[in-house]
Amino acid sequence: MSPRQDILAGRTSLGIELGSTRIKACLIGATPSVVLATGSFSWENRLQDGLWTYSLDDVWTGLQAAFADLVADADDRYGVRPDTFGAIGVSAMMHGYLAFDGAGELLAPFRTWRNTNTGPAAAELTDLLGVNIPLRWSVAHLRQAQRDAEPHAADVRFLTTLAGYVHWQLTGRRVLGIGDASGMFPIDSAARDYDQRLIARYDAHTGGDLRALLPEVLVAGADAGSLTAAGARLLDPSGALKPGIPLCPPEGDAGTGMVATNAVAPRTGNVSAGTSIFAMVVLERPLAEVHHELDLVTTPAGDAVAMVHCNNGASELAAWVGMFTRFAEASGIRGSADDVFETLFREALEGEADAGGLIAYNHLAGEPIAGLDEGRPLFVRTPDSRFTLANAMRAQLYGVFGTLALGMQVLADEGAALDRMYAHGGMFRTAGVAQRFLAGALNAPVAVGETASEGGAWGIAVLASYLSAAGELSLDAYLDQRVFATASVSVVDPDPTDVIGFTTYLDRYRAGLAIEAAAIDSL
Repeated sequence: MSPRQDILAGRTSLGIELGSTRIKACLIGATPSVVLATGSFSWENRLQDGLWTYSLDDVWTGLQAAFADLVADADDRYGVRPDTFGAIGVSAMMHGYLAFDGAGELLAPFRTWRNTNTGPAAAELTDLLGVNIPLRWSVAHLRQAQRDAEPHAADVRFLTTLAGYVHWQLTGRRVLGIGDASGMFPIDSAARDYDQRLIARYDAHTGGDLRALLPEVLVAGADAGSLTAAGARLLDPSGALKPGIPLCPPEGDAGTGMVATNAVAPRTGNVSAGTSIFAMVVLERPLAEVHHELDLVTTPAGDAVAMVHCNNGASELAAWVGMFTRFAEASGIRGSADDVFETLFREALEGEADAGGLIAYNHLAGEPIAGLDEGRPLFVRTPDSRFTLANAMRAQLYGVFGTLALGMQVLADEGAALDRMYAHGGMFRTAGVAQRFLAGALNAPVAVGETASEGGAWGIAVLASYLSAAGELSLDAYLDQRVFATASVSVVDPDPTDVIGFTTYLDRYRAGLAIEAAAIDSL
């Protein structure tokens, strides 16, 4: 069938992901590896009363704009405006805090994963539960609000993530995909639900009923409700979108990243690079110890995953590229931002393997793995370092992977086996640059697929398409047989020179964290 026929017949799946800087919509047809149309909307978090947040009004403005952009793209390509889909999926930034009262009213501004004010609660819960509770997890936000005696804390009757909130508004169902739920409270992978033993321990400690506050947990392929008439109007105020469309369980960006890179089976892993950067490795066995650098989460099917999450990703790199883009404009040189990215990334290949002694810290926000409560982006060099454009750009690219590499070393010391790391995100669109440097940083083969730049929006579209096949295939079998069987994948093995060079860079990076700490104290 042609794409036009797929759209007209509703043999499509729509994926929407609310990322840190863009809300993206992605449409796939009967062949899930092929993207038919896309749409997007740019947005930014803001610091309000010392906490990072997004307005819920902006959530719906952005969703409507991204959806309208996708509809227009489909019309431009195929001469048809989709008004129904075979399935819809919603994904968003994991973790954070969206708390509602009994009437469904928001009690406090949305607190994103980027906030680091939850240190005391995270430490308390890690000791209490015997598993690492990161600062950004929803339960840490809830407990911190309770510890601080915030006026709203006693009125919380429902707690969810951003994806869970949007799904609730579209369907009326208070549910969450298990991967996203694993960023709220620890999951028992055998039961495919919250760990009831730890829930009981939490309740005994706080005198509450935590389970009553949390969304129902669903695995990939489960019935998660359908689009209501009110939900259809929320997504498409024009009224063209028809209700009744089934939705898959809402997922977090970590889970959709695993799907988008076919990394849901044991001994596979993926790296997602955006405003934050994180690595996921599907485990063959439990970790031997508790590590603050490693989160225990799950795949969308519920299998245990070790996650290295860094609050800071490619934003500082993008700021540097933006400066050069403006220089090109001021010089009368025509070209898009993508052209500047391509030029600077290619230049980085000419840099020295250790970036010539230069160091770049991308810390716009606090970085728990590095022991930093706040961020101070820095570019550091010594008098004898080689300050060239090539070395500067290689240092910036290395800087994106710096804190990630610190966390991955902890996982390597645990003996976690990894056959191949898959990567996705916009910085991998320039073939063979960020991919090569990541391979050197991890000393492991890195694969990038042709859908890498679509990332999680495509991943949640694939999870939506899986609804029709869940009765006959496991998620990993579906990805292998129906999605990635004919997909183009580029694999780069680590270059020994890059491995040695990045190791030298990382030693310098680790030592220079004292400079970061001093900058936080002084600036």
